[in-house]
Amino acid sequence: MSLQAEIILIDDDANVLEACCEVLELENYRVAPHSSVAAALSDMHPDGQTVIVSDVRMPKHDGFDLLKAVRAIDAEIPIVLMSGHGDIPMALRAMRDGAWDFLEKPADPLILIETIRRAQSHRQLVLENRRLRQAIKEDGWEARLIGHSAAMVQLRKKLQRICGVASDILLIGKTGTGKEVTARALHDFSKRPGNFVAVNCGAIPETMLESELFGHEAGAFTGAREKRIGKIEHANKGTLFLDEIESMPLSAQVRLLRVLQERMFERLGSNTQLSVDIQVIAATKTDLHQLATEGRFREDLAYRLDIARVEIPPLAERKGDVSLLFKLFLDMAVKRQNGTAPKIDPKLMAELESRAWPGNVRELRNVAERTVLGLESDFTEEDSNPGDHQTLETQMERHEKAILTETLAAHENRIGNSAQALGISRKTLYLKMKKYDIAVQGDENDDT
Repeated sequence: MSLQAEIILIDDDANVLEACCEVLELENYRVAPHSSVAAALSDMHPDGQTVIVSDVRMPKHDGFDLLKAVRAIDAEIPIVLMSGHGDIPMALRAMRDGAWDFLEKPADPLILIETIRRAQSHRQLVLENRRLRQAIKEDGWEARLIGHSAAMVQLRKKLQRICGVASDILLIGKTGTGKEVTARALHDFSKRPGNFVAVNCGAIPETMLESELFGHEAGAFTGAREKRIGKIEHANKGTLFLDEIESMPLSAQVRLLRVLQERMFERLGSNTQLSVDIQVIAATKTDLHQLATEGRFREDLAYRLDIARVEIPPLAERKGDVSLLFKLFLDMAVKRQNGTAPKIDPKLMAELESRAWPGNVRELRNVAERTVLGLESDFTEEDSNPGDHQTLETQMERHEKAILTETLAAHENRIGNSAQALGISRKTLYLKMKKYDIAVQGDENDDT
C-alpha cells in the first residue's frame, strides 16, 4: 500500500506541473500531480495530512471550484492557490473563500517550500486538536490532562499508577498549572462513589475554616443556630481536595492530622466521634517541609501528606504544548462567545511558545479568550510590518525561526522527525537551533 501524498499539486500546464514536482520532490515531499480538479479530488481524504497547491485559472473547474469541493470533504485542509494573473481582488477573494495562502506564478521555490511547511504545521495542529476532541468525548486521561510534551506524558503515567490507591496524595505546582483539574481526574478515575469536595484553604477566613471542614452542632458558637454538615463529612466515600493547604491555620492542622491518621472527627460543639471514608488530595505551591522548618506548618502533617507526591510541571517546561493548548482554548472560546475563530499567524504561535507563562495554563487560556474578543495585541505595528524597518535577511531569519519552532512543536521536539519534516539533516537543524537559541526539553534523540 503506497503512502498518502503529502502534497496534491494541480495545474493544467504540464510544464509548470513538472517543474513544481521536481522542486518539491527535491525537498523529499511525496507529491501527487494532477492536471485537473476532478482528478485531484480522488486523492483527498478527511483527516489526511495533505496540503493542496493549485493553479487558479483552469478549464472546466478552477481554483474556486476546488475550494468549494474541498470544503465539503474537510474544510480545514490547507489550500495554497497560485495564479499567473494574480491581482489583489483575486487574492482577497481566495482568502475569503477559505484559501490558506495565495502565491503569484511563477512561485519562487523558496517561498513555495516555506509556505508549504507552514501549511503542514498548521494541518498537523488541526489534526491533533481533532484527536484531542475525540479523546475528550471518550473522557480519558489524555482528555483531562492535555499535552504531548515529555513532562505531561510522564505526569499521566504517574497519575495512572497512583489513581485509586489508599494513600492520600500531595500535588505540588505553581499557580495555574492545573492542580484542581488533576485532583478531579484522580477522583473520577478512582471510581469512588462519593462526592468530589474542593476547599480552598486560603479563601476561607481562619475563624470559619474549622466549621467549614468539620461542621458544627446547633449552639456550638454564636450564630450557630442549627447543625451543619462540614466538608469532610460531605466528602464521605469520595475525595476531599484541600487547595492551598499551606494557608491552613495551625489549629485546624492538628484536627486534620487526626482525620488523616484515624479517619475519625468530631463536629464543633459535639463529643461524638464520627468515622469517614475519604481520600484526601492536598495541593500546595510551596515546600511544606520548608514551612515546617520556619514554624509555619506542622512537621508531622507535612510528612503525613507527603506520601504520594506529584509535581505538576509549569507551562514553561512543557515545550510543544503551548500551540496545542492555545488552539484548543481558542475553539472553546469561539463556541462560548458564539464568535468566529481568528486566523493565527505562525509568528504568533512561535512567540507564544517562547513566553515564560508565569500564570501557566490559566494565563494561556485568558490570552486565547482575549484573542477571540479582539483584545489581545501580541505584535506592535512595527512587528506586523517588518519590511518597512528591517532588511530582507532579518525578515527571512524571523520567518525561519518561526518555522523551526512550529515544526519542533508539531513533532513533540523530536529532532529526527523535525529534520525530516523540514527536509534538512539533523546536523543542519542543530546548527539552526543553536543560531536562533531554540532549546527543546525531553529526549532529543527519540525519533519514534
